[in-house]
Amino acid sequence: MTLSGLLIGFLLTIHVIVSVLLVLLVLMQRPKSEGLGTAFGGGVADSLFGSGAGNVLTKITTWLGVIFFCTTISLALLYSRTSSGGKSTLGARLDAAAVTNADAQAAVTNALPPVLPASTNAPAGK
Repeated sequence: MTLSGLLIGFLLTIHVIVSVLLVLLVLMQRPKSEGLGTAFGGGVADSLFGSGAGNVLTKITTWLGVIFFCTTISLALLYSRTSSGGKSTLGARLDAAAVTNADAQAAVTNALPPVLPASTNAPAGK
């Protein structure tokens, strides 16, 4: 396995863990209208983090959001550079298809009979 493959695996693991934690933290936060926060018991966040739970949960959610976006961008860049030459596999496929289409077009053009110019000695119509 290459270094980029190991890095992709590591970042993907971190990405999934951060995603799950982010979902759980957002569900645990108490909204202003007391909607979904009461589904798990009204005082869960207060009992876990104390009376300043809103500030702590907000800060943790912010940091997890930053980590989530950083891993997303990093994974996108790493996946785009996985093939040889720094070109994405989609780019390599498009280049191969363009060469194949150009070869097919040249073969069709060479197989057609040449178009002869109209003769000026042709008899006039009736």
